[in-house]
Amino acid sequence: MNEVKFDSIDGDIADLVSKYSFSSENNEIIMKNSSFFLETLDESIEIFYTWMKEQSNTFDEYFADAKLMITVKKLQKSYWETFFSQEINQEYIDSRKKVGQVHAQINLPLEIYCAAMNKFQIIWDNIISSKNFSNEVELIKCIHRKMNIDSSIVSATYNMLTNKRIADQNRALLEMSTPVTLIWDRILLLPIVGILDSKRTLDMMDSILKEISRSQAVVALIDISGVAVVDTAVANHLIKVTKATKLMGCETIISGVSPVIAHTIVDLGIRIGEIKTTAALKDALSIALKKVEELKIENTNKHAQL
Repeated sequence: MNEVKFDSIDGDIADLVSKYSFSSENNEIIMKNSSFFLETLDESIEIFYTWMKEQSNTFDEYFADAKLMITVKKLQKSYWETFFSQEINQEYIDSRKKVGQVHAQINLPLEIYCAAMNKFQIIWDNIISSKNFSNEVELIKCIHRKMNIDSSIVSATYNMLTNKRIADQNRALLEMSTPVTLIWDRILLLPIVGILDSKRTLDMMDSILKEISRSQAVVALIDISGVAVVDTAVANHLIKVTKATKLMGCETIISGVSPVIAHTIVDLGIRIGEIKTTAALKDALSIALKKVEELKIENTNKHAQL
């Protein structure tokens, strides 16, 4: 997976830590007392995974494999060793971003990560209480704030990658749902299914104009029988497409205009201008074939006159 870019993380580190009121002095307090946590780290991790096993659905789905469990525990130990012994620098931030990347890759719900961090917070609080630290309140505050920074980095990375994956999937679906096909010599077909918005219209326009240029098509059939709703916005989107194709010498015919769609267009007072429309795709195809045949005859006559 590519390196994650997150402005508030990859930018000023001082700005990031200041958002959580975490200072270098706070980090020094953690590092100064790190030995108390590191010497019981293996035990703490076992306590955590004993608790995790009680969350049966989560454990069985993500941690049931014994070999994987060994690897995960090693990574968990490394995570907390870094937490208690390292200052917050770019290397530290990158290690937390990596956690978010891994969780996003395996689709581990963010709520599970948050619950896990909460459990470790309880574990560290219990250790502090049992050791009778003179600065108990201050130490708890420092650990909590640093954990909050960790959570913000992991969550931001996770959300960014998840949103990117969703956007990529939506883009792929849109490309699949607006296929431009050369169905006959110089005749294109674009069936539209679902909702037509500005972004999809732009993608659709780019696709059909490129295909017109490539195939030298003179007629483009846009079938809207699968469009969920036709309102003023949708009609305007279709008008834009027909105007763009006309500039390239290609006539557009809108097919699949149902009685409901016709009523809607009239009721809304939408002016479709000179756009040709038909109720059925076969009627639009007949018009297109006739136009192509007429152009062939016209071109033949021109060559004969030469």
